[in-house]
Amino acid sequence: MIQFFRTPSQSVIATQVDHQLSEEEVKELCWLYGEATLEATDTLAGWFVGPRREMITPWSTNAVEITQNMNLHGISRIEEYFPVANAEADHDPMLQRMYEGLDQDIFTVQIQPAAIQYIEDLESYNEQEGLALSPAEIEYLHQVEGQLNRKLTDSEVFGFAQINSEHCRHKIFGGSFIIDGEEKPSSLFAMIKKTTKENPHKIISAYKDNVAFSEGPVIEQFAPKDHSTSDYFVIKDIESVISIKAETHNFPTTVEPFNGASTGTGGEIRDRMGGGVGSWPIAGTAVYMTSYPRLDGGRAWENILPVREWL
Repeated sequence: MIQFFRTPSQSVIATQVDHQLSEEEVKELCWLYGEATLEATDTLAGWFVGPRREMITPWSTNAVEITQNMNLHGISRIEEYFPVANAEADHDPMLQRMYEGLDQDIFTVQIQPAAIQYIEDLESYNEQEGLALSPAEIEYLHQVEGQLNRKLTDSEVFGFAQINSEHCRHKIFGGSFIIDGEEKPSSLFAMIKKTTKENPHKIISAYKDNVAFSEGPVIEQFAPKDHSTSDYFVIKDIESVISIKAETHNFPTTVEPFNGASTGTGGEIRDRMGGGVGSWPIAGTAVYMTSYPRLDGGRAWENILPVREWL
């Protein structure tokens, strides 16, 4: 069942629970929701903007975990809905939807799985969906069809196109180049790695993880003397190692709190913590490289580089 709690700001917090809440549980949830009150009905009239029913929000995941830490059991989903004047009210259709009333089916997904689609013509499907599969890759898929003795499904072809893409495989970046009939000794990737190989300087690790590491300065660390138990804090000098990354990154938007707004930050932190023996996310820098605006005539440094026609 779904219980509705009205907050002082008039938003509605829908709580999905597998049993009838006791008076003590209602009291604790009202406190948790900021002095909310339990609505006595199973449905609420009016227009509301709230999360799409198909996707449990990160906010809900955190809220449910809080109830578990409070020793409240049987709660599986918590979402917040905001009352609006009418169906034309502003909202983000990618993350939210308009609800004409709230009832016991607001979390129910009615969509039925689509039927399995077998691809009859791989070449045409490749063009139709923009998969950018090469002739060699399509030939490989035809061989797989022969081995399986059936046509491939749309999901199988899409999956292959993603995992075998240039982004994942670096087929061009790491491949051999034959120019004028002569195979070049190095790939593009090998040429980039050569710089580090011939001039390692203070580099500790590079091209082994999704992050590189270089020697840092001796820094003063303030930390517990024994990390395995409660202990006094001590100050000591340590030789630091600095992680280095330059990348626009992605991160699963269902596990970060703002549905994609922190996608780059989350991916950066993830890769740094997963590199080598792991690193601590303490501070980071952001560098934005843009062209000179050349709007004011008094900026002499903008004339060091000649103007280039980009289009």
